[in-house]
Amino acid sequence: MRKPIAAMGSGGESVAPERSPQPLLPLQAAGVTLDIAGQRLVDDVSFTLQPGSRTVVMGPNGAGKSLLLRLLHGLLEPSAGQIRWGGVPVNPDVRRRQALVFQRPVLLRRSVAANIDFVLRLRGTEGRQQRDEILERVGLLERMRQPARLLSGGEQQRLALARALATRPEVLLLDEPTASLDPASVQTIETIVTAAHAEGIHIIFVTHDIGQARRLGDEVVFLHGGRLCEQAPARDFFNRPASQAAQAYLDGRIVL
Repeated sequence: MRKPIAAMGSGGESVAPERSPQPLLPLQAAGVTLDIAGQRLVDDVSFTLQPGSRTVVMGPNGAGKSLLLRLLHGLLEPSAGQIRWGGVPVNPDVRRRQALVFQRPVLLRRSVAANIDFVLRLRGTEGRQQRDEILERVGLLERMRQPARLLSGGEQQRLALARALATRPEVLLLDEPTASLDPASVQTIETIVTAAHAEGIHIIFVTHDIGQARRLGDEVVFLHGGRLCEQAPARDFFNRPASQAAQAYLDGRIVL
């Protein structure tokens, strides 16, 4: 097994420390609610995620998937309820041990190589060999001198994922990272995510792509209207969804 590489935090500003002996999983969300401008966008969501599974978060547009991911990572604070990672509330140390990759890549206005160097320097592990290994694993080594902003959409997302993996996260949260990408880029990113999971990184992956969810998911958390409709092993969810909303979603019908 390859030595794990690591990932960049929410905006690249925080870096994971050495692994704490206290694991981050299980993750427990209890009655998590989010109100913004008088609107309830996440409504009394409760679930537990155990270590070892790739968790896919699904649901129609407006279901609250991205908001839930930001709540789990600590970018938003719940209006009510609790989120605990390994029994510990979200705090700066918990956040540093995770990485979040957004749908739209957040990159530095520097070269491809400098984006990785920046993360490694913050970790105190800067080195050409490590940087080159990370870039090779995401297929960007030959573009290392190119300005990051001039990469294609798929390449920019691979760089964002490489920066994320460069911080050595224990949990990798991905918010529809392959939306609007070409099939080759989707396949490459899925391969990188699968390899990260094999190295022991827990994956929480938001997607609207049912085929992708089937390929990547070990379990599914399905949201509708800001509420948790069901949580189930992926095989059970796709073969025998327990909620009418999930069945309609899988059938391709409009879910109101």
